[in-house]
Amino acid sequence: MSTSTQEIEAPDPAAKIARASAAVEEYQQSTEDLIGEKLVLNMGPSHPATHGVLRLILELDGELITKAEPDVGFLHRGDEKIAENMQYNQFVPYTDRLDYLAPLANNVAYALAVEKLMGWELPPRGKAIRVIACEMARISAHLLGLGAYAMDVGAMTVFLYTFTQRETVYNLSEQLTGARFTTSYTRVGGQTRDLPDGFLDSLAKFCDELLVCLDEVDKLLTRNKIFLDRTKDVGVISKEDAIAWALSGPNLRGSGVEHDVRKAHPYLDYERYDFDIPVGEYGDSFDRYLVRMEEMRQSVRILRQAMADLPDGPINVADAKQRLPQKEGVLMKMEELIHHFILVTEGLDAPEGEVYFGAENPKGELGFYINSKGGGVPYRLKIRAPSFVNLSILPHVLPGHLMSDVVAILGSLDFVMGECDR
Repeated sequence: MSTSTQEIEAPDPAAKIARASAAVEEYQQSTEDLIGEKLVLNMGPSHPATHGVLRLILELDGELITKAEPDVGFLHRGDEKIAENMQYNQFVPYTDRLDYLAPLANNVAYALAVEKLMGWELPPRGKAIRVIACEMARISAHLLGLGAYAMDVGAMTVFLYTFTQRETVYNLSEQLTGARFTTSYTRVGGQTRDLPDGFLDSLAKFCDELLVCLDEVDKLLTRNKIFLDRTKDVGVISKEDAIAWALSGPNLRGSGVEHDVRKAHPYLDYERYDFDIPVGEYGDSFDRYLVRMEEMRQSVRILRQAMADLPDGPINVADAKQRLPQKEGVLMKMEELIHHFILVTEGLDAPEGEVYFGAENPKGELGFYINSKGGGVPYRLKIRAPSFVNLSILPHVLPGHLMSDVVAILGSLDFVMGECDR
């Protein structure tokens, strides 16, 4: 050989290691499908634990979730577009179908948004009746959420307890509004009718019975080893993440953020009521359960105060031009008949402008944005659905959990797809 042995360089150990590492990485990439094949699984849209038509596209590595993508819109009905072709009062029944577990609260939130546009303020009795309706709706929604959540993780008895009380709420709703489920009780500027005779006595009895039921549920779940194992340190949402993802309601407060629209931006004279805002400490599924349990007790406090201090007087705004006349006047006077005809055919004479109103609903902040060009129909109506916003955090929360944890996390978020998809 012409090249002497002295001219041959000694092998570099670092380069040798780098070449070996590159070869291993190339091999792993070429055989990735053989080594760690991942399974893509559809959970929903017809799965009982998704609480409606929610579809989750889960990427699994064995039992471990590596990626999660919520697919929504299966229950979309175009509510916002429908509102643009309806008079303000005609849209009230559609709000029942948003969070259909709390139709009374949806009615109130929408009516308050339109009344803000009109510049109206209800008389004290009208506000108190709306507070009663909202807190009844909160209790009803939490009872269903709690019962279904407990059943999802294996506690059947709790479901029977909560639904027994929820049946009483339906009876009260029927006594108040004439309907059990989709109530359409509220109107822009007031309510369809005043409290019926005997309603307050029935409501007071329900409040007493509910507290006993909550104590029973507390004994069944709060120190139950199986329930604790399924919910503690599962689906943890930090305070920073809850704020960054714009969560609201019990899911936000479960992460330790003391924010409640009833306290932060009081409406319906909520500042006059004495109640506490329960907050969690760790932001896990168990904390969200505890927050909802305590919220029902606080709702009972509010209901008792509203009943004790219920004012007398009218329940509707005193705007003769924008309110429908009494039926007796319509039947007996030509002027009243004409007034009734104009309001029914043309709707409210709303001013131009844009408003946003957010109310503390059972699932979080339900907001209505209204853009008005004048007249009886909104130019644009946008609904801020808390369930839609709360579900957006799933791709951030679910990865790293086991497949069995999905049920517990979804139940703890307590969403409604009718409101999410709108």
